[in-house]
Amino acid sequence: QVQLVESGGGLVQPGGSLRLSCAASGSIFSINHMGWYRQAPGKQREWVASITGSGTTTYVDSVKGRFTISRDNAKNTVYLQMNSLKPEDTAVYYCNVIEFRGYEYWGQGTQVTVSS
Repeated sequence: QVQLVESGGGLVQPGGSLRLSCAASGSIFSINHMGWYRQAPGKQREWVASITGSGTTTYVDSVKGRFTISRDNAKNTVYLQMNSLKPEDTAVYYCNVIEFRGYEYWGQGTQVTVSS
């Protein structure tokens, strides 16, 4: 059984920062891809950022220059540093992990609310 435990969400004012964490535990094999998605009320889940096993990062255009994804392979943990947050960043954020053998896992989601 594999579990992804997310933390770091909350309420923040526009222009503020938050750091999300997602730790994988259990019978997890070697991790390849790690990423973050988000889902705002009434909208479909969208991809936000990804990081490969070699450390290559990619971002959706709307967060480039504001969000930074990173990972700690020793801890099977992925992070999302979010700066200059905007109200349109409000969503439930989900982490996603894909093993080299192809198995895929999702976190339970953490709420991020950007509001004054």
